[in-house]
Amino acid sequence: MDALDVQKVASLARLAISEGEQADYRRQLTAILDYVALLDEVNIEGVEPMPHAIDVRNVFRPDECRESLPRTDALSNAPASDGSFFLVPRILEEKK
Repeated sequence: MDALDVQKVASLARLAISEGEQADYRRQLTAILDYVALLDEVNIEGVEPMPHAIDVRNVFRPDECRESLPRTDALSNAPASDGSFFLVPRILEEKK
């Protein structure tokens, strides 16, 4: 990987990198690409394509309506509530 390639990758990632960082990234990206090139040497003949390396199946329970937690129990450990809702600090400012 040359310096121009590193600059292009940095630009695509919207990163501003210094000359020193550019040399480090060049070495790191070259090492990554060399490792990926090793994967091209693996014999995959007769291997079925698969979306995951392990068998994945749906482990979720069916979506069924059932009794919910009573409001008083849900609010019992809240640091602050008004009896009906959780009270949380404001994090967004109002537009003026």
